[in-house]
Amino acid sequence: MTFATWIGFVIAGILIAISPGSGAVLSMSHGLAYGLKKASATVLGLQLGLILVLVIAGAGVGSLLMASELAFTVVKTIGALYLIWLGIGQWRAKAEGPSVSTSGMAAHPSFGRRVMTGFLTNATNPKGIIFMVAVLPQFISKDAPVLPQLAILGATMVTIDTTVMHGYAFLASSMQRWFRDVRAVKIQNRFFGAVLMVMGSLLFFVKRGHAA
Repeated sequence: MTFATWIGFVIAGILIAISPGSGAVLSMSHGLAYGLKKASATVLGLQLGLILVLVIAGAGVGSLLMASELAFTVVKTIGALYLIWLGIGQWRAKAEGPSVSTSGMAAHPSFGRRVMTGFLTNATNPKGIIFMVAVLPQFISKDAPVLPQLAILGATMVTIDTTVMHGYAFLASSMQRWFRDVRAVKIQNRFFGAVLMVMGSLLFFVKRGHAA
């Protein structure tokens, strides 16, 4: 893999990362609700899910999803239902403003739960797997060992996505002061909840031939 090829992947990776998607919506939602520091756990989970997607794509397992209607449908349905479930939870979240526990600390989901939410959001997205199956081979040289190239591309993609998702979370967290009253929190919850539910619903209509 030449330097020019790597630069080409960097450009493609940036475009992929900044394009609207469930990861961006989740980063903004948690950034606005919990602040940048706590949203970092969500971003970590997103990257763990992305790494799994890259491993699946790199191992060629993603080709099974492209070849098997049943495998693709199963993964697609799980991903769609998970996004809808997240959206319903966000929509129904209590609009009480910044809640405080008896210890005086903000009552937010645990670190592990935020990480798992991010992980499942990316790991159950068949579009991500199939997109990577379609994209990665274009940047891999057949005349060089494949694993080192996959490692470089994977590390590059994770670095780009981590930066972009933190950017989304930061932009959202900077607006926290405008969402301190109950009505604003309710609007926030229903907006992000609706977006997640719509994304999940649209995932049902994704076809194998159009997944990228």
